[in-house]
Amino acid sequence: MINDPIADMLTRIRNASRAKHATVGFQYSKIKEEILAILKREGFVADFEVKKEGNKSDIAVTLKYFEKKPVIRSIERVSTPGRRIYVTRDDLRATKNNMGISIVSTSRGVTTGRQAKRLGVGGEILLRVW
Repeated sequence: MINDPIADMLTRIRNASRAKHATVGFQYSKIKEEILAILKREGFVADFEVKKEGNKSDIAVTLKYFEKKPVIRSIERVSTPGRRIYVTRDDLRATKNNMGISIVSTSRGVTTGRQAKRLGVGGEILLRVW
């Protein structure tokens, strides 16, 4: 049993990119799909696909590389089930001098830190990527 499925997803992505795998897969959940949609839009992953087989759904992520190096230099979980980290819109700050992004779960859905600040909302910081 996995206690933190988001951390498991991030670990699988991190390990697969370091091993230079083309794709990585894991179980489906709606929040994982929303996180991956943001990572794709921001250019950190090439693509992802939801595969449904009967009652079971999986996600296959195509990783992105630039000059044979992974685009994702670091991906880290900030808020964990045992230690939730909440921020107001004033506490949202740039990640690695705007070279990376933070992904925040807000009352308006899962967004990037920049988008949340623009919307004027805070929330739980899920992860940071650069």
